[in-house]
Amino acid sequence: MHKIDINMTVRIHETVFVYRLKSIKDLKWHTRYHSHGLNQYEIHYFISGEGKLRIGKNLYNITPGTLFICPPDLPHAVETTINDMPVTYYAVLFSINGKECSGVNDIQALMDKLISRQPVKIGRNYRFFFEELKERSMSVSSMKKNAAVFQLLSFLYILGDGDIPEGEPGNIHVEKALDIMQENIYGYLTLEDIAGKTNVTSSYLSRLFKNKLNTAPKKYYTRLKIEAAAALLTDTNMTIYEIAEKLKFYSEYHFSRVFKQYTGLAPGKYRKEQYYRHNKKGEKIIERTGF
Repeated sequence: MHKIDINMTVRIHETVFVYRLKSIKDLKWHTRYHSHGLNQYEIHYFISGEGKLRIGKNLYNITPGTLFICPPDLPHAVETTINDMPVTYYAVLFSINGKECSGVNDIQALMDKLISRQPVKIGRNYRFFFEELKERSMSVSSMKKNAAVFQLLSFLYILGDGDIPEGEPGNIHVEKALDIMQENIYGYLTLEDIAGKTNVTSSYLSRLFKNKLNTAPKKYYTRLKIEAAAALLTDTNMTIYEIAEKLKFYSEYHFSRVFKQYTGLAPGKYRKEQYYRHNKKGEKIIERTGF
């Protein structure tokens, strides 16, 4: 095994959480048939729902607790079914670069090994692992970004060795609270509402979220709304005012301020940048023909 130069070799470009995917019209960005650029891999970890995942000519059933890896340049898409079991999953886009860097061949061999075995069944206890990975990889801190890379590689190497890493123990109250928030993205919930539906006190729920997700319940709920807003900005022609109203923000100004706080961009600028996103990242959108 060669020493790996992380800073030169592996980069996590994006980690996203896609919740309850059931409207192709509203969330078509996540159901696009597309491929990524040279040396880019995308992990999909499904935690709930029913549907299909198309990778090249292969069509797989989506089942909770399964993990897939899409290799570079191979078209893929999540295909949903309109029923009472909408798809929820995490997606991690990362690249392996620098042929001259030590350890690159080892990592690419690991990826080939995992791809040949997929889908990999790891169970449903990795929600918090991927949530933590998401927080670290999207942080402005270079230390946290590097930590996310090491965290991801460690996880993949253990999988490659044929073992299933022990998942982070879940918490029934946090899981229920997350489901309640996801079901009410287009509604409005107070902390007391969430705690009451979870049958715990507000202070206890706040402590659980701090321990499990290192955030407060209301902040997590707001972030879910911002992720929904990002999807609507990318996938629809809804105005910023309409999106703010749909997501129950106090006003367009309030929505814009909170959106920029979480993403670093105003909604209008975010929409414009996403329009050119696939060109910047080497992503190709492919017409669905010949299936």
